[in-house]
Amino acid sequence: MQNSPHILVTGGAGYLGSILVPALLARGCNVTVVDNLMYGQTSLLDCCHDERLSIIRGDVRDEQLILPLLRKADVIMPLACLVGAPLCAQQPDEARSINLEAILMLLRHASKEQRFISPTSNSGYGVGQDGVFCTEETPMNPVSLYGTLKVELEKALLEAGAVSLRLATVCGISPRMRLDLLVNDFTYRAVNDGFIVLFEAHFKRNYIHVRDVARAFLHALDNFEAMRGEPYNVGLSDANLSKMELCLEIQKQVPNFSIMEAPIGKDPDQRNYIVSNAKLEATGYLPQVSLQQAIAELIKGYQVIRRNQYANV
Repeated sequence: MQNSPHILVTGGAGYLGSILVPALLARGCNVTVVDNLMYGQTSLLDCCHDERLSIIRGDVRDEQLILPLLRKADVIMPLACLVGAPLCAQQPDEARSINLEAILMLLRHASKEQRFISPTSNSGYGVGQDGVFCTEETPMNPVSLYGTLKVELEKALLEAGAVSLRLATVCGISPRMRLDLLVNDFTYRAVNDGFIVLFEAHFKRNYIHVRDVARAFLHALDNFEAMRGEPYNVGLSDANLSKMELCLEIQKQVPNFSIMEAPIGKDPDQRNYIVSNAKLEATGYLPQVSLQQAIAELIKGYQVIRRNQYANV
């Protein structure tokens, strides 16, 4: 591939995109962002001085808009998405059209030479077996529309020779912040409320910092031929934690954080699994931000963010 590839990033002003796009520009890539800016975010303003960046406000489902941009791209990173189980449950038709059908449209019109690096989700594992790590060979068992759409999308991506990055629960500070993600939410509650009530506190997840997700995209860009046509779990191998264990990690840095476990009640998100990230690590990728560093960063960031205005729900 040429030294300065042209990269089309849909949803590039979002939580991940606002970290990834500056990283791509720093690499010397030419980047076109398409985003409807549905949350009124200003996350790419500090990149506007870069002549290699184009920003187009628009809907990724608009073929007349998107197909001319697709034809100019060497690499496509389709980030535009209604992210998370609650939002998809609230807007199921929108979720299907944005999270699945818009990307299938890109795949149909792309050439064989164009490269797709796409986020999917390890939420597709749904409910795992106690003590058994989910690998890329584990059967998918999604328990939400969000997970189901990601699983369906991944099948088409892999058939087209794309790299699918199955993201763990993402955390950390971003210019387009989200407070509805689990680590971000729990840390916000610790800092601002001083307490939390947990439902089904034993449920486990895997976690990853948003900057390490951006690094995974750069790693896939650098190693595309070796990685193409395969899914990869992207998470911290030492951070397969239950919700209670996560809260105890936060409590180490926010000592007055009170943790209460509800004796009855059901978490609306029924995911519960642990994940192996060995396959991606074997390609030479290693995360650089620990969960403890992510929590410390969030605590600092919450001196700036005082109101719960950054969420996808």
